[in-house]
Amino acid sequence: MPTNEQAPVPVIDTSVASVARVYDALLGGKDNYEVDRVVYRSVLEASPEAPRTATAIRQWLVRVVRWLAGPAGMDQFLDLGSGLPTVENTHEVAQRVNPDARVVYVDNDPVVSAHGRALLEENDRTHFVEMDLTEPERVLAHPAVTENLDLERPFVLMQCNTLHHLMDDENPYQIMKTYVDALPSGSYAALCHFWDPAEENAEFSAFARDMEQRLTGSTMGSGRFRTRQEIRSYLDGLELVEPGLVMLHEWWPEGPRLEPLTNMDQVFLSGVAQKP
Repeated sequence: MPTNEQAPVPVIDTSVASVARVYDALLGGKDNYEVDRVVYRSVLEASPEAPRTATAIRQWLVRVVRWLAGPAGMDQFLDLGSGLPTVENTHEVAQRVNPDARVVYVDNDPVVSAHGRALLEENDRTHFVEMDLTEPERVLAHPAVTENLDLERPFVLMQCNTLHHLMDDENPYQIMKTYVDALPSGSYAALCHFWDPAEENAEFSAFARDMEQRLTGSTMGSGRFRTRQEIRSYLDGLELVEPGLVMLHEWWPEGPRLEPLTNMDQVFLSGVAQKP
């Protein structure tokens, strides 16, 4: 049985929307409350097909982890802001490719914590720690991380749908830089982030700004759409893997696109980069 950090019974604030629970609603889950569904409905008002984008994010994660655990030869994953368990979680994808792959999830949402611990009870190569990813030094020093991942050799840092929920005054660049600085040579970082294509497409830039106002003005209070340059800066010191920093569907798709892109599809950037 994994040595996951023991935690008290979670206290859930149902007066404030949770990032993890709003994504759960978008994916058709049931682990959300009315306060989360208010945000969900606001997103649907602007982009009725947004649940398809939530699914596309999960599909992107599957392709990325499968490549990292396979051709890239990675067997250690630190998944930050992992969210509520759903189908095809990081450990399931990685361990299907490499049964010896080890995964540590980090999230500070109490509902995620409860579900994560239950999910992982029978998996001794997968662990969960309830911590805030905005404290990288503490995360990287936590026993649940250091006892289950060898941080002296290459590992994968997963930042899927996380940094855009840090507002500018939280200094997400410095937070990410601390994680990147801690990566040994040969490690990878995987990232997807809300994008404001201001310099490339005025129509979708206007959509991004409207969606940002809906999210930051809600009780969730976060959802920052940043420029390509700002998103690329999170991977400073790393070398992008082809095809670079691209929209979700452009990162090594498994076949031709069968449905038109949604508005939300047009305002996401994703990429994988390696530390030299």
